[in-house]
Amino acid sequence: MLPYLNPNAAGVDIGATEIYIAVPADRDGQPVRHFSTFTEDLHAAAAWLKACNIETVAMESTGVYWIPLFQILEAQGFTVFLVNAHHVKNVPGRKSDVSDCQWLQYLHSVGLLRGSFRPKQAVCTVRSILRHRDSLVQMASSHVQHMQKALDQMNLHLHHVISDITGLTGITILEAILRGERNPYTLAKLRDRRVKATEETIAKSLVGDYRREHLFTLGQSLEAFRHYQRLIAACDTEIAQCLETFDSKLDPPEGPRPQSREGSIASDDAGKFDLRTHFHQIMGVDLTKIPGINVLTTQTLLAEIGPDFSRFAQGPALTSWLGLCPDNRVSGGKVLSVRTRKVKNRAATALRIAAQSLHRSQSYLGHFYRRMRAKLGAPKAITATAHKLARIIYHMVTTGHEYDETICAQNEMQNRQRLEARLRKQARDLGLQVVPI
Repeated sequence: MLPYLNPNAAGVDIGATEIYIAVPADRDGQPVRHFSTFTEDLHAAAAWLKACNIETVAMESTGVYWIPLFQILEAQGFTVFLVNAHHVKNVPGRKSDVSDCQWLQYLHSVGLLRGSFRPKQAVCTVRSILRHRDSLVQMASSHVQHMQKALDQMNLHLHHVISDITGLTGITILEAILRGERNPYTLAKLRDRRVKATEETIAKSLVGDYRREHLFTLGQSLEAFRHYQRLIAACDTEIAQCLETFDSKLDPPEGPRPQSREGSIASDDAGKFDLRTHFHQIMGVDLTKIPGINVLTTQTLLAEIGPDFSRFAQGPALTSWLGLCPDNRVSGGKVLSVRTRKVKNRAATALRIAAQSLHRSQSYLGHFYRRMRAKLGAPKAITATAHKLARIIYHMVTTGHEYDETICAQNEMQNRQRLEARLRKQARDLGLQVVPI
């Protein structure tokens, strides 16, 4: 038997309608008990755990069913470990809810389980709303596709000649069509002056077969799209109110706040909520100064990790959690694989998008991405650049230092000097001489 590192540990098997809890055999005559998932039953389970002198509880992250019990136990002072289901697979044999909770209790008592990272409740609040907002954006985009399908069925090519059918020109023309206007030249005059397509091109694209059934689906899709836009705006307002509750690491700037470059969301009727300035105060540093990192990337990082990076001892710990570092597998002295782990992490996805946006950047990170792309290919270059971005962000947040491009330029200069020295040595070995242009 392994030594017990957590003698006051319990294991919980989570289900949609019932849970099973196992405690050490010497704490109760019935060490495994069954509870329903009603709120009063969850409170009864917490009271039973306190009566058994339990201090720490381990449970699997099963869907969203773990959240109510997790919050109740955490509020009552228990140390709750939310563990990955892949890390607690049962030994071969019969599988049941009772054996699962007992296996969790044993693994936790001997210290073989590691809890998943979960930020503070204020961060979880913003994260829940942001994830819901992402779902609303996806639903709204599906209705945009419905509108395009209706136009295709009527042989109207408006969405092929303008870049965004949900922009000012597209919505104005669609509204006029639904009001009964059929003259293509009258509709074309509704174009905004910034649209690159000419009135003649737009007029030609609006000649088609206006059928009643397709106009009906077009109208319903447009109304559904607007409904989701209203819901998204409500989410933006709620997010702005939640962000106001975060502690600020910096004093608010004096005078008028600078305009946010992108990603602003409305907070009230007084104006726009400046995300860039607010994130600067919450994180303590301005992450948008890093090439490739914009306000929306910072928003995702705040919602997924929070402003406190102390849970990660070093930068490599953060990149490992993000799944951006090699997952080395060695057996018998032979390297079997160095591929990164397959993880579903929204923060890692945001960093990969930021890395890909550096393709044309003339900064040090842009040069690094293009060099890695030429050497390793696009997918690995994106991962390597995202890894470097994560290390830079970790250093900035933990030390409070702003991004300094000169440090990266010095690294680039040192790398160039090493490359030049290696080329000169190779030339000498071949009896040649390197001559600068």
